[in-house]
Amino acid sequence: MAKDPIFVAGGTGYIGKRVIKILLNEGHVVTALAREQSVKKLPEGCKVVIGSPFEAASFADSIPADCVFVHLVGVAHPGPKKKEQFYSIDLASLKVSVEAAKQAKVKHFVYMSVAQSPTKVMRDYQEARRQGEEFVLASGLPSTFIRPWYIVGPGHYWPLLFQPMFKLLEIIPKTSAKAKALALVSLKQMLRTLNTIVTNSPKEINNIAEIPDIKNPNYKP
Repeated sequence: MAKDPIFVAGGTGYIGKRVIKILLNEGHVVTALAREQSVKKLPEGCKVVIGSPFEAASFADSIPADCVFVHLVGVAHPGPKKKEQFYSIDLASLKVSVEAAKQAKVKHFVYMSVAQSPTKVMRDYQEARRQGEEFVLASGLPSTFIRPWYIVGPGHYWPLLFQPMFKLLEIIPKTSAKAKALALVSLKQMLRTLNTIVTNSPKEINNIAEIPDIKNPNYKP
């Protein structure tokens, strides 16, 4: 059975280059969008489209027909001080990707969003991603939103220092729901979930993978 071609925007980032490597190892044909100065960051073996994630015309014609489009573009190390970038980079690039994906008539649009449980610390980040989800839904593209909170992995282990506190908050009735909704996920769990979603046709037109789904080793979209 032929495998769907895959197009990745944000393939040079923390998640992108790792999931591309997994997909290539499984025999998928992967095309990645990258700026000329970032091409060397892409895993060997993937096809490269040199363009800008903020200009649909620079890559729309290079998106394979009937492919799975994976949007992973976002501000590195997001924090409260990067409020404006969440809209000027994360949301702006998402809108461009949707425009290009609609033009190419992609089969499935996969968007790395964020957990939507209320929190004052990163509400602008959540709001930008929420608006992104609404934009994808309005496009009519078959889609899946993946909603992690914080992904723990190489270079990003510091939240583990607070793991005991998170566990305590999960068993306190007043804070349990929010603590579980903002639970940590591992890089391994994130990559497994992303790979599963990208390589399996969704049963519904629009799907959401929440933190419990990301943690579930048997999750299927």
